[in-house]
Amino acid sequence: MTDSREQHWQEVYSTKDEAEVSWFQDRPQTSLGLIAQTGLSPDASLIDIGGGASRLVDALLAAGWRDIAVLDIAGAALAKARARLGPQGAGVDWIVADITAWQPRRRYDLWHDRAVFHFLASPGDRAAYKAALRSAIAPGGHVVIGSFALDGPERCSGLPVQRYSPETLSAELGPDYVLEQALQEDHHTPAGRVQHFQFSRFRRV
Repeated sequence: MTDSREQHWQEVYSTKDEAEVSWFQDRPQTSLGLIAQTGLSPDASLIDIGGGASRLVDALLAAGWRDIAVLDIAGAALAKARARLGPQGAGVDWIVADITAWQPRRRYDLWHDRAVFHFLASPGDRAAYKAALRSAIAPGGHVVIGSFALDGPERCSGLPVQRYSPETLSAELGPDYVLEQALQEDHHTPAGRVQHFQFSRFRRV
């Protein structure tokens, strides 16, 4: 599954411009707001799961964050972000990996994921994701996950997705993650469609 998943996302980012994909945001305001709500300072460490060519890393660097990792299964996506940032992104830890096979080498203060977890349709893949999360985030650490809401799309980029409410996502993660904040976002795609997202912020206990 890892090889076919990697091939799919490599093809997406190799054939489409950064601003053509449905999940493009010029400025990820919801994510930035939830990150601010954790109360962490820019001296903290953060990993962006499935960050790809997202501009979250640009905004974080501009805000003074320096201990940033961006993980994505598609090297082509990370290459776009690195090219865009140039020397500014030299200190970012760019990680090419499938989250369901990744073993963290360190821990982070904050785990951010916009629209990766909802692609994990099998219980095995979700279990692998949660194992990586547990290894990467110590008790007291923060987790921000954005997924399609219950009334969001059933498919994205040609793939089926799992839709969540804050409550069902909380149940999926388990009792070690306390839901601290939840909100809805109407994401306007470059094609003019509206996609309903839910974002949930947790603290690991």
